Amino acid sequence: MKVALLQYCAGADKAVNLSTARAMSQEAIAKGAGFILLPEVFNFRGDGRNKELFAQAAEKIPGPSVEAFVSLAKKHQTAFLLGSIIEKAPRNLAYNTSVFIDPRGEITAKYRKIHLFDACIGDKIVRESDSFLAGRRPTTVALGEFRMGLSICYDLRFPDLYQGYARRGVEILTVPSCFTKKTGEAHWEALLRARAIENLSYVLAPNQIGIDARGMQAYGHSMIISPWGEIIARGSAATQEIIYGEINMEEVKKARSVLPGIIK
Repeated sequence: MKVALLQYCAGADKAVNLSTARAMSQEAIAKGAGFILLPEVFNFRGDGRNKELFAQAAEKIPGPSVEAFVSLAKKHQTAFLLGSIIEKAPRNLAYNTSVFIDPRGEITAKYRKIHLFDACIGDKIVRESDSFLAGRRPTTVALGEFRMGLSICYDLRFPDLYQGYARRGVEILTVPSCFTKKTGEAHWEALLRARAIENLSYVLAPNQIGIDARGMQAYGHSMIISPWGEIIARGSAATQEIIYGEINMEEVKKARSVLPGIIK
């Protein structure tokens, strides 16, 4: 299966973000991609401290942003992982939610980010917990012969989530992200490759680029990693682009035949 990771800089204008994502998706479809993955907060990357703007950006699922890709999936029999959108929740809060659309255009999985990103990056403080509610439920979903385990960005630092997925028979781990430049330079590749190696699974990780409304720069370097921990494809630091790679079940079986005792 040919997969495509969309890497771009989403901003606070949802219409522009959706137009960019749809245009890139159509390009990926034209080049034969059967599964297209978008980054975290692909349709709105605004400042969570602006409560009014944040509330306006929140949507129900399905909602306008999801329906825009449901129609593409149906028309082209292509699967989509919408990295994450701001999903409406009680008390004027929201969930950071990843949505999987199968090749029939059906929404077959929804994952709410479990580990919220609260951090001090230089002189900037990020507190996702001020705006988001944490999800509680790991989520797996079928894609053809594969089973996938869903996660979002900061989840990457919590290996138990992925080991639990491997025990549930997962062969693909998805990590749509808006990983920061500072932490990305130190840990992005190491963590992605570790999750692949520990679980002998593909890792598909589309990341954002550019600077957001808070002045926080995303790291880029979207990656497709093999079940043996090899980098199949890697994006640049700051270019809007589509990263392509081929995945197949035989590579998973091959890796797991070498180390059959890893997944228990």
